[in-house]
Amino acid sequence: MRERQTHRDRLRAQEFDAFVAGAGGRLLHTATLLTAEPAAGVRAERLLRAALARTYAEWDRLRGEDPYDRTRQELAVRFARQAWRHRRPLGGVLDRLAPLERLVLVLRLYEEVGEDQTAALLGLPADRVRAVCDRSIAVMRSAGRGRGGAAAGPRGPATGPGTGPRGSDTGPRGPAAGSAFASGVTP
Repeated sequence: MRERQTHRDRLRAQEFDAFVAGAGGRLLHTATLLTAEPAAGVRAERLLRAALARTYAEWDRLRGEDPYDRTRQELAVRFARQAWRHRRPLGGVLDRLAPLERLVLVLRLYEEVGEDQTAALLGLPADRVRAVCDRSIAVMRSAGRGRGGAAAGPRGPATGPGTGPRGSDTGPRGPAAGSAFASGVTP
């Protein structure tokens, strides 16, 4: 009996290690965008570690649920809790945004989470998510123009095909919307 439990624990650890090896880099980048740190810093790593620990604790109960989606959800929830407690400007590009704006922008454009799914995750109406996302994009565009950045088209900075975060230049808001992060609008 004990042998079987040890084998199950080892298998669980191997599956989780494989998940982290495959998705850890992207999740760390998401955490970095959320915390607005200039590079993968202490807060982003701490946020990701806590989210991964929660995912690992619930690994056996995922039952077909995508562990990436679960970890991303945990990142968003943990970030939201921390952001409402204290806000410290760190100088990253996304630091111009309020925590809710940053959270919505990262989920919608970088992570390509649908509007309805983002609304459900944050407990907001879909039209509020849309408004926050549009306002965030406007703030980022004005910040880009203010520092002499590249000209932005109607949906964001111009980028080439296949430069989006998932290798595609189309996303939930149309061509190049998700490419804003891939083209230099990162912390």
